[in-house]
Amino acid sequence: MSGFFNSSIGRKYAMALSAFFLIIFLVIHLAVNITSLFSEDLFNQLSHFMGTNPLIQFAMQPVLIFGVVFHFIMGFVLELKNKGSRNVKYAKNNGSANSTWMSRNMIYSGLVILAFIVLHFIDFWIPELNTKYVQGDMSGMLAGEEGFRYFEELQHKFVEPWRVGAYIVAFILLALHLLHGFTSAFQSVGATMGRKKTMKNIGKAYSILIPLGFIVIALFHHFNH
Repeated sequence: MSGFFNSSIGRKYAMALSAFFLIIFLVIHLAVNITSLFSEDLFNQLSHFMGTNPLIQFAMQPVLIFGVVFHFIMGFVLELKNKGSRNVKYAKNNGSANSTWMSRNMIYSGLVILAFIVLHFIDFWIPELNTKYVQGDMSGMLAGEEGFRYFEELQHKFVEPWRVGAYIVAFILLALHLLHGFTSAFQSVGATMGRKKTMKNIGKAYSILIPLGFIVIALFHHFNH
């Protein structure tokens, strides 16, 4: 197994698999959050389910955190390996002629997105953990009581313009990151053979619509709190 991860193909495969996991997570996360635009009750019900279901809390959530950490660590490892393999410097090397700006700067957008994830955890995940485990409201939440007010907490976090701006910048960079990463992940596992154009179109739609959905949510709650 260690030999697999030490190989270039193995690292790219592992990176692609973790990317698929995060791609699916973003869809689920947006599907839950988008309900806050038209139904406070539905959003609270879905959030309550996600926040108290044992399978999600003690199985899927740790896997999610591991997937996020693994994806970014593997991305940095791949970047360092790629830079280390460029021992020969060509006098006339026009990188932009062979690759997009985003593909050459994935590590930088990745760092900003990672910083955003930390902010997101501080804004939502840590307060929820505090309510459930530090203040001891977990039993009330399981019983359906209002220990953690999901909708009110969501609106409260989008009051400050700087925070909304930070979210918007992060999601724009996420879109740019996905524009390269989505197709690259499928290409790494050979899933684009014979349908590369189709996968690129799907990737473009996903990379624009998912981040745009999160931006709309942030702006909606900022102007309607």
